[in-house]
Amino acid sequence: MPRLFGFEDTAFRKVRESEAAAVRGAASRRLLRQSYPEISEWLNSEGHRTTRGGTWRPATVANVLDHPAIAGLAEDENGELVSTGGPQVISPEDFKAIRALRPSNDPDTSRAEQREYLLTGNLSECGLCTCPLDASPSASGARGYRCTPSTRQHPGGCGRVRVKADLLEAYVAEHVLAELSKPRVHALVEAARGDVLAEAEHLWAGIEEDRKRQAELGKEYARREISKEAFKTADQTLTQSIRQASVKARLLEQVKDAPLGGVRDLVRWWGHAPFASRRGLVVLTLERVIVYPASGKGSRTVDSDRVALDWRSWSRIAD
Repeated sequence: MPRLFGFEDTAFRKVRESEAAAVRGAASRRLLRQSYPEISEWLNSEGHRTTRGGTWRPATVANVLDHPAIAGLAEDENGELVSTGGPQVISPEDFKAIRALRPSNDPDTSRAEQREYLLTGNLSECGLCTCPLDASPSASGARGYRCTPSTRQHPGGCGRVRVKADLLEAYVAEHVLAELSKPRVHALVEAARGDVLAEAEHLWAGIEEDRKRQAELGKEYARREISKEAFKTADQTLTQSIRQASVKARLLEQVKDAPLGGVRDLVRWWGHAPFASRRGLVVLTLERVIVYPASGKGSRTVDSDRVALDWRSWSRIAD
C-alpha cells in the first residue's frame, strides 16, 4: 500500500515536512476556491512530485486533500470524522471547509451519474498521436473519452479524438467476453495473472533503483562532482522513467481483481460485477485500446474501423 503524500509511514504518525509544506500550500489554494487543475499545475511548477515520482494530476490532488489523516482525523463506521490523536498537517477546521467544497455538498448541484471509467490510466490511447485518452464528460454531462489538446500541464495530445464512453466500453466488453468464452483462452488468461503481477513487481523494483540513483545524483551534485546541467538532465530523465513505470505498474496490479475462477457465466456476471473486477479483467486481457477519429461529426458508430484492440500475448504461457 503506497504511503499518503505528507507522511513518512502508512500509519500517519510521522509527518514528512518537505511534503507537508506542499499539502498546506495546496490546501490554502483550495480554500481560496482554486480548481484542482490549477493546484496540480502549481505543485508541478514548484517541482513537487507524488510519492511515486509522478507529476500531479487533478484527481491525485483531490485524493490527498480529501484524506482525513492530513488533519489528524479518520472516518468511523458511520462516516463521521473523529480525532485519531495523530499529527495534523492542516487543521481539522480547514479540512472540513475543504470537504464542504465537494460538488456533492452543493445543494444546487444534482447528484452526478456514475463517473467510473473502464479504460483510463494508459489503457486507451489516441490512434493519431498515441497519447493516453482521458476521462472527459460532454457538455451535457455524458461520460466520454478524449485525447486532451496539448497544454503546459498536459503536453503532447492532438485533441482530435473523442468518443462516448458507453459505446466504447460496450464494444470492448463484448470482445473481451467473447474471447474469454473460448475454453483454451480462459485457461491461458487465468494462468497469465501471476505473470502480470510479477511484471508489476519487477517494475516497482526498477522504480526503487531509479529513486536510489536520483538520491545519489543529488549527493554527487552537492559534492560538485557533476555540473548543474548534467544533474538536471539526469534527474529529469529518471523522473520521467519513474512516472511511466509507476503508471504501468499500478495498471498491471489491477489484474488481482479479475475473478476468472468460479465464474460460469461471464456475460451475466459483467452486468452487475464490481468496477474493480471488470477493470481487472480488461487489464488482464488487453494491452491497450486504440481509438481513431469518427468517420463523421456526431457519428455514434464504434467498430473495428475505429477501434483496435491490442491483446495481451499468452503464447509464452502456452509454450
